[in-house]
Amino acid sequence: MNKRHQADQPHARASLCRRFRLRLRCRLRTLCGAWGALALATAAQAASNAYLQGSFGPVVSWPLIPIHMVQLPDGRVLSYGSDGAGNQTGQFIYDVWDPRKGTGPDAHLTLPNTTGTDTFCSGQLVLPASGAVLLTGGDKTVNGTRNYSVNDVNLFDWQRTTLYSAQQPMAFLRWYPTVLTTAQGEVLVLGGRADPNTPVATPEVYTEGAGWRTLGSAVSDAAYGTQNWSYPRAWVAPHGKVFIATTAGGTYFLDPAGTGQLTKTPLTLAAGDAYLTSVMYRPGKILSFRKNNTATVIDLTGTTPTAARVTGVGQDRFHGSATVMADGQVYVNGGSFVSNVAWGVAYTGKIWNPDTRAWRTAATARQMRLYHSVSMLLPDGRVLTGGGGAPGPQTNLNAEVYTPPYLYKQDTSGTLAVRPEITSAPTTGTWAQRIQVDTNVTGVSKVSLVKTGSVTHTVDFDQRYVPLSYTASGSSLSVTLPASANVAPPGYYLLFVFNSAGVPSVAKVIKLG
Repeated sequence: MNKRHQADQPHARASLCRRFRLRLRCRLRTLCGAWGALALATAAQAASNAYLQGSFGPVVSWPLIPIHMVQLPDGRVLSYGSDGAGNQTGQFIYDVWDPRKGTGPDAHLTLPNTTGTDTFCSGQLVLPASGAVLLTGGDKTVNGTRNYSVNDVNLFDWQRTTLYSAQQPMAFLRWYPTVLTTAQGEVLVLGGRADPNTPVATPEVYTEGAGWRTLGSAVSDAAYGTQNWSYPRAWVAPHGKVFIATTAGGTYFLDPAGTGQLTKTPLTLAAGDAYLTSVMYRPGKILSFRKNNTATVIDLTGTTPTAARVTGVGQDRFHGSATVMADGQVYVNGGSFVSNVAWGVAYTGKIWNPDTRAWRTAATARQMRLYHSVSMLLPDGRVLTGGGGAPGPQTNLNAEVYTPPYLYKQDTSGTLAVRPEITSAPTTGTWAQRIQVDTNVTGVSKVSLVKTGSVTHTVDFDQRYVPLSYTASGSSLSVTLPASANVAPPGYYLLFVFNSAGVPSVAKVIKLG
């Protein structure tokens, strides 16, 4: 491969952090106004039932199939995964969408991938310290056959809008790996496979400034190997260890310290599938979709994990997505009854209320979102959905933005509600800290944090919603940040404030840690 290597030197990282602190505040101020304008433009003609179901904006073109999508610290969205015609390869281009410029061609900056890595079906995550995007693994063609793997590691510098090769590769070749931020602020990489016949049963950990280490004491074929290599489902639990739920139903706790320690739990779930989604909707609470239209709430808040069956979404939605919205409800969209086949396609979304554990119908999309589709919460409280294809029944070089019910007046007018505004908030914070947040309204009803999204293949790697306690004095709030990194691992979060009518502000981005 012809790769352009750029060393990850300490002085470069320090410079990156200094520039981040200086630029982030002014960029976010500009972005908040742009988000409000974009929401008005795309949701002005909603139906009279939008206050119950929400609405979709028009189908808009995307420069590639957004198989991978990442929210950057400044509000832009990085996506990659196919070429400009929607073919299977991330070797040639990637795209950065700037929502301040709308949804037309001028809002996209499509750049060449000069790293030499085919990033198709890699794993990606925003690093908690620098805000750079870490891209792990990818695809490789051997003797004309695709779907072999690489151990390449690449970084995307969001301030320079530059993708470059990192200095140190992983120990293992990986394709379809899970990446997640640990409570210690490191990045854990699980699963994937080295070639069409060889799953990777050994986890690795990346530490900014230090590189990689292998968890040689936590090798497991059952937890993230033969039956569970495809983007294993994993979350940081309230005690700091990583909980893993396998497609076969087995569950595990992984302690990523040192060389790692894996423990099987007594909890066994119903059979799942690599393309049925799961989501952490509250600290230590996971909504997991299993086969045959079943759903389970997994509870990690006790001494041992437990599970309780809840009503399913209505049908199996293979390749569908589950997204925690600004208010903590779960939006499920896309998928079909048969994996990546245009039969039993679910165009109509569903919304799950964690308090009542009941479903309600959401708006209907125009495009099918099947294999290689994505869904991600935006800072303005809407949900960006897009992609599908490479291969698929459709090649979807497009996206649709979903506006949830909470952004509408609670009547049949179909018009957007007046939103509260966060007039000031810190851009950084630490655990259990009380921060001052100023708004332009009194009567605040809720304050929440939602982890910025990093999505692919029905997975949002770090997604979690954390309700925050607060006291109000007029339009000024004293907000208590999450108690520990076990509840909210280090990184970037969307801070939302809701008015008395339950309408959220445009979020401010705050960095924890």
